[in-house]
Amino acid sequence: MSGDFFFQLDIPEPDVNLGAGGGSQAQQTGAIMIGFEQELLTHRPDLVLVVGDVISTMACAITAKKLEIKVAHVEAGIRSGDMSMPEEINCLVTDAICDYFFTTTLEADENLIRNGVPISAVFFVGNTMIDSLLSNLDKLNEPEFFKKQNLKVRDYFLLTLHRPSNVDTEGNLSRMLQLIMENVKKFHVIFPVHPGTRQKLERIGFSNPYLVDVDPLGYHEFIYLVKNAKAIITDSGGITEEATVLGVPCMTMRDSTERPETISIGTNVLIGTNPEALKPYLQMVLEGKWKKGGIPDKWDGKATQRIVDEILNNIIL
Repeated sequence: MSGDFFFQLDIPEPDVNLGAGGGSQAQQTGAIMIGFEQELLTHRPDLVLVVGDVISTMACAITAKKLEIKVAHVEAGIRSGDMSMPEEINCLVTDAICDYFFTTTLEADENLIRNGVPISAVFFVGNTMIDSLLSNLDKLNEPEFFKKQNLKVRDYFLLTLHRPSNVDTEGNLSRMLQLIMENVKKFHVIFPVHPGTRQKLERIGFSNPYLVDVDPLGYHEFIYLVKNAKAIITDSGGITEEATVLGVPCMTMRDSTERPETISIGTNVLIGTNPEALKPYLQMVLEGKWKKGGIPDKWDGKATQRIVDEILNNIIL
């Protein structure tokens, strides 16, 4: 799918692709560090910029710091407090060794300062993912299956699940789907299914005439579904940010979140991993009683330019 994202988001092809996908998290981390070290030794940069909370964020930060290269972290300081999440460990390790920190919220600033990061190294710039969202709203595509399924705008729920607590146990997945379908009345539920989850879906044999399970989608098609959904049920962090900016009710099936601003300011609520807890919130959506959310400060599509300006004016002198 990465090729689709490069094309749809108009991102140039990478000069170097480490090809480090696949294997366990440890195997991926090692492969990234080995490949990235060679690249840094061949083309030593003034600054390494790492983004987000994935394995490559941590692996590249460690590699650069061991070669005494300055590192800046985009989306620094986000915390869920849940050490069972690999993303939490990736963020903690990365923020412990970086030199500069670009944050999405003032709460992230506070997390960093509380952990001893000097305030002079922290730059509150906003959310680059919202930059991508806002710059692509006029390019969204209706998925091919939309008309075939007789779907209509604001007349369906969007479901995304990928975390182990929700999908790795077939019983949990079956219970989740059963409860959702029983409580959304006769609204369709669109479920883009990860290949690993599809195998489990086929094993449990779950089917419902109103469940539309589809293969993973391109960015423009997926955001079309986010923008036009009646509500979203998810265990993703990023989707809660997009739902907040687009004003779409969102229910997060997790016990913690590293994006609390989507709850305190936005349209998101934290449900937990017990499907039974969904019932009253689904009822609120059906009755049109969802809270009216706002948009966090600096989620305005200009975060990328702020980062560039800070790098040029305050970091690389």
